[in-house]
Amino acid sequence: MEDIRIGIIGHGFMGHEHEKMLTKMEGIRLVGFSDRDPKQLEDVQEGLKRYSSNEELINDPEVQVVLIAANNNQHHDLVIQAARAGKDIICEKPVAMSLEELDDMVRVTQECGVKFTVHHQRRFDPDFRTAKEVLDEGTLGDVYTIKSSLYGFNGNMHDWHVYVAEGGGMLYDWGVHLLDQMFWMMPGAKIKSLYADIRNVINFEVDDYFKILMRFDNNITAEVELGTYYLTDKKHDKWFERHWFIGGNKGSAYVDGFEPEGKIVRTAGLLQNVSGHRTMTAAGPTRSFGPPPEGKILTEELPKVTTCHENYFENYIRAYHGEEEFLVKIPETRRVLALMDAVRESGRTGKSIEFE
Repeated sequence: MEDIRIGIIGHGFMGHEHEKMLTKMEGIRLVGFSDRDPKQLEDVQEGLKRYSSNEELINDPEVQVVLIAANNNQHHDLVIQAARAGKDIICEKPVAMSLEELDDMVRVTQECGVKFTVHHQRRFDPDFRTAKEVLDEGTLGDVYTIKSSLYGFNGNMHDWHVYVAEGGGMLYDWGVHLLDQMFWMMPGAKIKSLYADIRNVINFEVDDYFKILMRFDNNITAEVELGTYYLTDKKHDKWFERHWFIGGNKGSAYVDGFEPEGKIVRTAGLLQNVSGHRTMTAAGPTRSFGPPPEGKILTEELPKVTTCHENYFENYIRAYHGEEEFLVKIPETRRVLALMDAVRESGRTGKSIEFE
């Protein structure tokens, strides 16, 4: 089986990440890079081509697949150019700036008969896969809530991410991943309604905070919250990282950090109401809050998962050669874009939105 020959447009952060990974992967041969800023190509590894333009890369017969890691607002035109040159395409997320752009990209790639998928590598994040495994195992009983959150301390965006016209902001940057994960966590479940709060806390143009509440038709309410200026001194509690919470009627689970730590938590016995008798505690007449008595809280280990971002390209290699399906399907990415439109509408109007 011959190596898949990939050329990458864009040698910024993600371009460098792809370079480190793909130069080591069996089944892929990285051909080279283009970037509209020639300085970005100065540290391209020896032996890789440095193209003078995107067009030169796209038209190089040695390149089979074009991986687009350019600014978000360039995705549409670059996908169209690559498709018309007969190249297969992997596009970074978000795949497009609008549903109209994506529909145009799909039309052209289908007309040209090229393969087209999106780099949603965070479907293989160990924290996400751990939380999904907890849900899939069903040991929490009837789950009623799932919370996914990501907090940071350095609230400013960087370079092109500070401009709306370039596709900047956290909803485009991280929101697309977090929403894709929530959809992929509950395949088949549809969102009945959603409410979103989106803010520019310290950034002038682009969003740096959002909270999204989604009520699914499986009776689970999902919450996705991100803040880049979410300050605290609880560094040792992994505050500036990833957090998951899943609540069911037979227990809860928390998953903290990109390299996850956490527990499944249960109670040794439910509270009992006794008519005509009041039990006082240090917290008052309630027994639901305050410190639990000794032995009341029981914990179990989280399931062990072994996933990494390389798994995305392992799937891509097999799917490219027809051995299985591509993990990321374009209709899935379209659903996320549609959800992001509804999220923006709710954030703009302050009203709940019916969806699906």
